[in-house]
Amino acid sequence: MAMPSSHFFITGTDTDAGKTYITCLLLEALKRAGKTVAGYKPLVCGGRDDAIHLLNASHSPAGLSLDEVNPVWLKFPAAPYAAAMMENRRFDVSELIASFHALTARHEHVLVEGAGGWEVPLNEFSTLADFAQRLALPVIVVVNNKLGCLNHTLLTVKNIQARGLTCAGIVLNHVHDERDPASISNRMVLEHFLPDVPVLAEVMHGETEIDWPLEL
Repeated sequence: MAMPSSHFFITGTDTDAGKTYITCLLLEALKRAGKTVAGYKPLVCGGRDDAIHLLNASHSPAGLSLDEVNPVWLKFPAAPYAAAMMENRRFDVSELIASFHALTARHEHVLVEGAGGWEVPLNEFSTLADFAQRLALPVIVVVNNKLGCLNHTLLTVKNIQARGLTCAGIVLNHVHDERDPASISNRMVLEHFLPDVPVLAEVMHGETEIDWPLEL
């Protein structure tokens, strides 16, 4: 049995799965438990609202700046590799890892949010999955619970495991109010095909509070 972790990497099945929304709910749950917590989104491509939400959901008695939550802001809304090329910019992945460790030195828990899906290109050499592998954190997968998510979820979880990482669990996020047969049955199917990966929560559209679902 894996030892409980203090820090987690949060990825999604696609770019609009609701990673920031779920990460903020998890940060708020840890805050209610009296923990010092920081959201960390190393790369933002496009608007910076996601990083601002993470900053507001964090609890850092010593203070936390937006640039600490989000050290690399690329204005072009695309994968980090494409956005950096469009802006003729480069960033050092090792510095992003150092920034993560700086946050862990000051906070009991750090939740690292990826950009887009699991294998989004980071630069000409690697993807965000490679970055997550270097951090070596357990991974929480946020699933946009809709028709088609089974394929995305199974591919993502199996790649996480193939990289030697632990998939700590899945959060099913109902992005819309409407329910259909797929969104109702997806949990049952995922639990059947991924018996070693728990469904940590099913978050209904507009839900504003969830409990922290993992042992710390």
